[in-house]
Amino acid sequence: MIDVRPFATLGSADHGWLDAHHHFSFANYFDPARMGWGALRVWNDDRIAPRSGFPPHPHRDMEIITYVRQGAITHEDSMGNRGRTPAGDVQVMSAGTGIRHSEYNLDDEDARIFQIWIEPRERGGVPSWGAKPFPKADRAGRFVVLASGFADEGALPIAADARVAGATVTAGNRVDWTFAPGARGYLVPATGRVRILGEVVNARDGVAIRDLETVRIEAEADSELVLVETV
Repeated sequence: MIDVRPFATLGSADHGWLDAHHHFSFANYFDPARMGWGALRVWNDDRIAPRSGFPPHPHRDMEIITYVRQGAITHEDSMGNRGRTPAGDVQVMSAGTGIRHSEYNLDDEDARIFQIWIEPRERGGVPSWGAKPFPKADRAGRFVVLASGFADEGALPIAADARVAGATVTAGNRVDWTFAPGARGYLVPATGRVRILGEVVNARDGVAIRDLETVRIEAEADSELVLVETV
């Protein structure tokens, strides 16, 4: 089963410095049919204007993954971590018992990110932060696990029963993903256009997937894909 959720149907909020689109209920956007997908609670598609961003604010008991699509994000938190994550890189933050952080676009171009929140397998964990480059060339024609709560080599660790994966696929080619037993998925093409089970999925649309052992994604245009697998 798949459920394609066109970009135009997402919740949205334009704050000037922040243009946000919500795949699931978030802030002032509420849709009882889109409260989450398994442990996946938030998928925000954000454009952050130059020299602006999120001032210091708290989180707890959430795994927060930031996939940078354009520009860069600079993170600073109450644990003393600081880092700049440019396009192609991924950062993860385990909020655990509580962490306070800021996220700014300190550059002179827009930053575009997917920010993904996944519920942890247990509450009250130890807060942490990390970032890592994932060159797109390494994901050409295949999925690479970017963040994982399992023993996936090379992935950033998160404290959740979930995986975040990325792939690039050229027009006319395809890529498959095989789910763990009982898992479900949520896929968003960052760019391009793909076809899944005969349905066309455009850039920034969402696809909720369940009850499939393997999903085959056929590229109708050069595409950059992000997938969350969760229980």
